[in-house]
Amino acid sequence: MKNILNRLFEQKSLAYDEAKEILTNIGLNKYNSSEVAAFMTVYLMRNITIDELAGFRDALLDLCIKIDLSDFETIDLCGTGGDGKDTFNISTLSSFVVAGAGYKVAKHGNYGVSSGCGSSNVLEYFGYKFTNNEEIIRKSIDNAGICFLHAPLFHPALKNVGPIRRELRVKTFFNILGPMVNPSFPKNQMVGVFNLEVARLYAYLYQQSKKNFTIVHSIDGYDEISLTSNFKLIGNQTDEILGPEFFGFNKIAQSDIVGGYTVESSAKIFESVLNGEATENQMNVVIANSAIAIKTIDNQISIEKSMELARKSIFDKQALHSFQKLIEISKTN
Repeated sequence: MKNILNRLFEQKSLAYDEAKEILTNIGLNKYNSSEVAAFMTVYLMRNITIDELAGFRDALLDLCIKIDLSDFETIDLCGTGGDGKDTFNISTLSSFVVAGAGYKVAKHGNYGVSSGCGSSNVLEYFGYKFTNNEEIIRKSIDNAGICFLHAPLFHPALKNVGPIRRELRVKTFFNILGPMVNPSFPKNQMVGVFNLEVARLYAYLYQQSKKNFTIVHSIDGYDEISLTSNFKLIGNQTDEILGPEFFGFNKIAQSDIVGGYTVESSAKIFESVLNGEATENQMNVVIANSAIAIKTIDNQISIEKSMELARKSIFDKQALHSFQKLIEISKTN
């Protein structure tokens, strides 16, 4: 590792095979925690390259516990995190809205590291029992329209990295990797990223894949469609900058969507959205992100139709039913 670090400190980059080998070795616990922390810190000081990101991604996918959901047309809604905005759990809520609208969701998530409340935190708060049992996961998709894949259960090779990330409490390249290493290999992906450089990397790598994908980034720094500014939208056939008016919404204030400081505050907003009782701006942000996810799966429908499906999912309590059913299944198995 010493030679690798010296090279990286000289602003040199890794080839794909080198990157894959290093992350494999990290997963196999061949380096000590100080070496791993130093390696992670390098990427706080410079951007990751396409070859490095691809190598890291493929190492994690090789090492993970894979789950076969190929007979479902699933989508994952996942953000990189690391935007420092402390929003409520928009992508997780949107996952339940999409499931409630009749689509199949394989949500990959974890505890918050650079934020106060990740998707795993909020689901655990409501009593969800994490599992990597394929029978239970398939039952969840069949009955709730959604399953939740708690990253540590599917990436055991990274168990020694978790404590280092929690001690650093800043975004690292593992934030960037998270959405790319869903162990069920979903056919559709909506991913939010915290800056335009990461959006560019994702776009290049996803264009090489067979996925239907949409990458979103709000220009003022959010890893989701925040409605606080214009946003970048990149997909299989799309690369454009749009504004809140695309959805028929007005621009909102950043204070309208905060709520991720603690698990309790996030959970309160979470419940209010699923019950259709949140503020108009909170509801609109969830509807906007859900609509783009639905269009990612079915690009032939209009944005108006996908928004209608999202609204119906919330206000007819279909999203709430998916959420309640997922929790129930996890507790009874």
